[in-house]
Amino acid sequence: MLHITDDMVAEAVTIAEAQAVMRDAFESFGRGRASMQERIRTEAGGVKLSTLGAVIPDLGVTGAKVYTTIAGQFSFAISLFSTEDGRPLASLEANAITRLRTPACSVLAARHLARADSRRLALFGTGVQGRAHAIQMASAYPLAEILIVSSHPNAMVAEAIATESGVAARLASAEEAVANADIIVTASRSKTALFDGSWLQPGTFISAVGSSLPNTRELDDLTLARSSIIAVEWRPQSLREAGDLVLGARSALPDEKIAELGELVTAQKAGRTDPTEITLYKSVGVGLEDIALAGLAYRKIVGA
Repeated sequence: MLHITDDMVAEAVTIAEAQAVMRDAFESFGRGRASMQERIRTEAGGVKLSTLGAVIPDLGVTGAKVYTTIAGQFSFAISLFSTEDGRPLASLEANAITRLRTPACSVLAARHLARADSRRLALFGTGVQGRAHAIQMASAYPLAEILIVSSHPNAMVAEAIATESGVAARLASAEEAVANADIIVTASRSKTALFDGSWLQPGTFISAVGSSLPNTRELDDLTLARSSIIAVEWRPQSLREAGDLVLGARSALPDEKIAELGELVTAQKAGRTDPTEITLYKSVGVGLEDIALAGLAYRKIVGA
């Protein structure tokens, strides 16, 4: 059985390929041809073990991601199997996969929910996911500027993000960033709302990816209420794990406002229908993403 390292994944899979396979996976799921396992968490002595997985016959793979969380730090691994004969295909370090798949899904959501002419990105958080989102959003939209909001402002980090993304980037206050953004990405570890929903301008798209815990949130009730549509990866897991939705006011979250990515990709539900709408994607990370991208990495590496 092949072992695939993070370096091998990073070398084999391009951003465009990661975005394409996320679309394929959610189309398969949206048409009822794939299934997922919800995340299960187990904890003792300050060590948390989490597992989640998927079966995707259209892509020829099934498997599970297993990861640890210790002192807020994550380490990921995947076991990958064939759906044709059940044999194990590979074990994978999955830090690079997680770094790729989360922003690839944000871009997938944005294709349905953001304005095509979006020019300014507000970025909350400058960690691994914040920087990865800056790169992938810059690859998908004609961005002219990235406004960075950080709990630890650092001009050198802003310069690094500008270099990595190819887009001018600078530090900004939360209010300035939100009031001037076409796309907002929240990739923080905040336990409370990062900004006032009244600052949002018509036409804004928000991708909230910072937490999959039911007791933390990055968005306030006004942001939820002003959003015409709230896209999620998978209702059962998202409505259980996403603190933004679990803690949100029920009046801001009518059932008809929530759509799964698979429903958007297969046109079972409409995305943005008006340039003035405020739209929202709330991610928690699901096994479908990990196994689809692991399958792609395996095929690229073995030449299948």
